Amino acid sequence: MNNPLLEMKDIVIEGLTGDAWAPIINSLDLTLRKGEVLGLIGESGAGKSTLGLAAMGYARQGCRIASGAIVFDGQELLGAPASQLRLIRGARIAYVAQSAAASFNPAHRLIRQYAEGPVQHGLMSAAEAEENAVTTYRQLLLPDPENIGYRFPHQVSGGQLQRAMMAMAMSCRPDIIIFDEPTTALDVTTQIEVLAAIREITRRFDTAAIYITHDLAVVAQLADRIMVLRNGDLVEENDAGEILAHPREPYTRDLLAVRSFRKRESDAALKKEVILKVEGLTASYTGENNVLEDIDVSVHRGRTVALVGESGSGKSTLARVITGLLPAVNGRVVFNGDVLPAALKHRKREDLRRLQMIYQMPDTALNPRQKIRKIIGRPLKFYFNASRRQQEARILELLEQVELPADYIDRYPTELSGGEKQRICIARALVAKPDLIICDEVTSALDQLVAEGILKLLLNLQRQLQVSYLFITHDLATVKAIADEIVVMLAGRIVEKGPKKEILTPPHHAYTHRLLACVPEMDPNWLDRLLEKRPAA
Repeated sequence: MNNPLLEMKDIVIEGLTGDAWAPIINSLDLTLRKGEVLGLIGESGAGKSTLGLAAMGYARQGCRIASGAIVFDGQELLGAPASQLRLIRGARIAYVAQSAAASFNPAHRLIRQYAEGPVQHGLMSAAEAEENAVTTYRQLLLPDPENIGYRFPHQVSGGQLQRAMMAMAMSCRPDIIIFDEPTTALDVTTQIEVLAAIREITRRFDTAAIYITHDLAVVAQLADRIMVLRNGDLVEENDAGEILAHPREPYTRDLLAVRSFRKRESDAALKKEVILKVEGLTASYTGENNVLEDIDVSVHRGRTVALVGESGSGKSTLARVITGLLPAVNGRVVFNGDVLPAALKHRKREDLRRLQMIYQMPDTALNPRQKIRKIIGRPLKFYFNASRRQQEARILELLEQVELPADYIDRYPTELSGGEKQRICIARALVAKPDLIICDEVTSALDQLVAEGILKLLLNLQRQLQVSYLFITHDLATVKAIADEIVVMLAGRIVEKGPKKEILTPPHHAYTHRLLACVPEMDPNWLDRLLEKRPAA
């Protein structure tokens, strides 16, 4: 067999905690051959992203590659001069980050950021790079590929932004692409297109890839080989098919067995009290084209309504209208029997307290300059005028609830993993003791084991406090686990709604059937079968 394109030997990576260095990666080896796709899986904090970044000879701020060897195409990257690393990073080894929203420059158009890599590396002129961008946007099935590049990052959906980042990574046609949770922000139908595009590009250009994910069903469609990590250690490594069919280690079997729980049927008596009622809601960002059209949704006390649909269907826009961030054109929002003012600034503090929201992107929802103590403590002061002593006691209680160590109280968000940041966002929402929490893709950044724990936590809180949830998600496994009722949205309209059992039982609305058909299965041949059933373009 050919020599490895990338070979990492006895890698030790440490993180700075206080004044001491603590291990994050413990003497790991990794090899990658040309055209091979290696899946890195494991729970949040396992070291997946840290190891993936080290493949470029890079360590995040507060981390260091303490020892080992990293050889790419015959070149040792550890200790290499910065000039040599600049020639490799981006051009020959590219990286697709977990959070696209935190990775783009908000002041520049997408196409300019795409062109920067090939122009800087002398591979293309600016005009050639822009022409190439349109081709890549089309391959990744971005809408209006000729024009979408001239938008700013905030003008596209989260799923579209994630695909734009993937396109940017592919701009120099690198030898290796490190995909760090690239489909996390995507709905199931878009995820299929992106997975197909990744596989097509890696095969067509014989590109090697390291695919970091917490979703085994997704990695099963792409990976030739899988490494399972936990707490910086290798649990097991094998061919993808062998690991999926015959996992050797208990931890791997646990990863394969998650989401086995289901929400118990809610007490029918709870349906008597409607806590949130959206009536005839129409909304627009421009005043011309409506992005929501005649929306009616009700949420009862102590129950969960799941809002499901493709990227761009209007799910998050509906959340923005309910919370007052986007005033509606028509219709009204009734909360606890009172009609809420359309704009946030006109709402009472008590209404703000009782209606909380957890955002999709924890990287952009948390202030990186504030410690967790202040992030969670501030709403305690704002809503309850809590003393410092009261704040500290409540913060420690919440950290325990979301399964984070007490010493995280004095950490910054940049010192946490993606999943840990999202748990801080959940804790911050719970601080206010709300009646309703709008959960916007709150488990999309979490590995499957941690996501299961968070869902169980949310369900326990619901039983204890009778809190209601409007749960926005593209993950139908989450819907099956947590929802009482389902609302299916497409292009700003509701196409189907009703009790979970009714919506998930055939016959389905055609669009609901499409969503259910696109949920990946733990079978390496599932994507092939799905694509074969599609009519030829």
